Amino acid sequence: MNTYQAQIAIDAALRRCGGGVYRLRLIHGYRGGTAIRDMLWMVYNKRSQVKRLVSISEGVTELVLREY
Repeated sequence: MNTYQAQIAIDAALRRCGGGVYRLRLIHGYRGGTAIRDMLWMVYNKRSQVKRLVSISEGVTELVLREY
């Protein structure tokens, strides 16, 4: 999956998220490169729907949509 395909899939998942979804966990991996992780931080860090981004590990990032 390239960054464009990942962005399309993430946008679709964000549209499907209801009010009960607090976090969206994205597993992007890290051994094959960091292009998707870098795209997440550049694009979704600026979106109003996303409160903040949390890096769980090198290959996993969570988009925080609402606080607990």
